[in-house]
Amino acid sequence: MSHRVIPVDPFDYVVFGGTGDLARRKLLPALYQRHKDGQIPPGSRIVAVARTRREDEAFRETVRTSLQEFLPGAESDGCAVDAFLAMVSHVAVDVEADAGWQDLAAFLAGAEDRIRAFYLAVGPDLFGKICTGIGRHRLVTANTRLVIEKPIGSSLATARAVNEAVGSVFAEDQIFRIDHYLGKETVQNLMVLRFGNSLYEPLWNSAHIDHVQITVAESIGVGSRAGYYDSAGALRDMVQNHILQLLCLIAMEPPDSLDANSVRDEKLKVLRALKPIGEDEIDVCTVRGQYRAGASEGGAVVAYGDEIARSESATETFVAIRSEICNWRWAGVPFYLRTGKRLASRVSEIVVAFKAIPHSIFPKGSGVIHSNRLVLRLQPDEGVKQWIMIKDPGLGGMRLRHVPLDMSFATSFQARNPDAYERLLLDVIRGNQTLFMRRDEVEAAWAWIDPILEAWERSGAAPRPYTAGTWGPSAAIALIERDGRNWHEDSG
Repeated sequence: MSHRVIPVDPFDYVVFGGTGDLARRKLLPALYQRHKDGQIPPGSRIVAVARTRREDEAFRETVRTSLQEFLPGAESDGCAVDAFLAMVSHVAVDVEADAGWQDLAAFLAGAEDRIRAFYLAVGPDLFGKICTGIGRHRLVTANTRLVIEKPIGSSLATARAVNEAVGSVFAEDQIFRIDHYLGKETVQNLMVLRFGNSLYEPLWNSAHIDHVQITVAESIGVGSRAGYYDSAGALRDMVQNHILQLLCLIAMEPPDSLDANSVRDEKLKVLRALKPIGEDEIDVCTVRGQYRAGASEGGAVVAYGDEIARSESATETFVAIRSEICNWRWAGVPFYLRTGKRLASRVSEIVVAFKAIPHSIFPKGSGVIHSNRLVLRLQPDEGVKQWIMIKDPGLGGMRLRHVPLDMSFATSFQARNPDAYERLLLDVIRGNQTLFMRRDEVEAAWAWIDPILEAWERSGAAPRPYTAGTWGPSAAIALIERDGRNWHEDSG
């Protein structure tokens, strides 16, 4: 099955930080894939903006190398690569020195009627300066969009400051706050599973669902992100954005339509309904950890403090949270959230655990009856599993088995699974904000996160140690077992 390609209008994509890691690994390869599939019209331009001046041809060769590194097989399609590289240019702008803006303005001059997107693939400390420069040099047109990456602040106060700085130049309907998790195929399918099938939505409430688990686990360490990560930690880096966005999609009420504001209105209601975790509950409802030396990805690894050369660091590399949503649909249903570095495996998944049957009619010895679970796997292999009970085929009496109805997207549809950035980058050009965060969403998420951070800081307790290559501190197991539940492990 092939993807249906929907072309867009010609555009200029201006990527600040266009020579950086995000552009090399994700943005340029994603745009190349959209070009290769025929979705980028002729005449479109991709402009990499960075401080150091480079000639276009020299820069194009570095892009060619990046495509070969991050898209295996790209080198075999030389014509497509050459055509894509012809769209790519480089302009030098030193934001700190406020130099080079005239060159960028000259490059864009004469194309004011076409769609123009500015992607800020830089640190948030530069968002305000870049937006000020864009505004001062009159580069904002009626068809201009702005894309900003996380982190959007490190607290509610700093997030508001970032939003104010960006909002002083761009209108809210021009701002696209990107969270690449929302572009993943399984996340998109969650909307269809819930609202496109009569099977699930009538059961999607506290009468039928026992609890929900959201896990985003990484087997790697901090790598080149050590400087940022040590000042942020797992709660700011993953929970405030990715995990809370997934929680919103699981828990929100049916929107009126897929209109961007209809969807985001419902997500906002979920964030505002999250039960605050006060200082008296911080030790019961949260666990923070930091990995110690162990084994991960087939080899020995050092402790977090040694990896970042700051042994005294108290930054958490693991978080587990027991959260609740205070509304009629979800009253009494716990949402267990966990994320961490150097865990046993790389996996991101949502588990919706349904309540147990009220009474078993089957004889003793026929097997344990497990509750039904719907498991949505975001990575590494995107797909959906519905775990159900069946009879083991064959003679010899009643033997019960717990098995999954398994739909792997790659197997079922036999098509390349597009990277999340491919969808999101083109949604910016279309002006579709459905999969992007609105300002009030970001600030509502921080309003829930801030008290947790403050309680941790006041407690003065160090993160709990856990061995690299495990599933985190033992306290995270206790957090869910106190409620008579267990973290999901895929056994089939």
